[in-house]
Amino acid sequence: MILLGSQSPRRRELLAGLDVDFKCVDIECEEHFPASLRGADIPLYLAQLKADAYSQSLNADDILITADTIVWCDGMLYGKPADKTEARNMLRSLSGREHEVITGVCLTTPKRRKIFSVTTKVRFAKLTPSQIDYYVEKYLPLDKAGAYGVQEWIGYVGVESISGSYYNVMGLPVQRLYSELQSMLHEN
Repeated sequence: MILLGSQSPRRRELLAGLDVDFKCVDIECEEHFPASLRGADIPLYLAQLKADAYSQSLNADDILITADTIVWCDGMLYGKPADKTEARNMLRSLSGREHEVITGVCLTTPKRRKIFSVTTKVRFAKLTPSQIDYYVEKYLPLDKAGAYGVQEWIGYVGVESISGSYYNVMGLPVQRLYSELQSMLHEN
């Protein structure tokens, strides 16, 4: 059985798009990481931390998928904002610049673990203060890394270009995930 260790509606939607049967599971875990980690090492560490918190509950034929997504810009981490003020600050900082969206994925069975990360470069247009305010007030930036959802209004008006997986920017690099799942299933 494929298990998705995430409550993210976007991850559920993206995995469902692969037409694989899966079940969502709750994972309780404090998402802290060593301050020395940079870039892709952060979401990879967090994805494995989530897997570790659930791995004792796996049955012999289970494959657990855990993931974490961050925004990385000029050596700075942009996670989920704590409040609307922080969301506005993040969007102001990303405005007119290129950043990386990095998702770390961990596939865990009782006997094996496979980890990988996918990086997508996103360039934002220069956003006006009124555009940022509109987005923060009308949408839900607090549950998204970097305070934005590419599939929402801000993505329509603000994203100039994407180099890499669009779905990765939504939170799950489904093409790579599908390939890795197929590889794991055929190894059994």
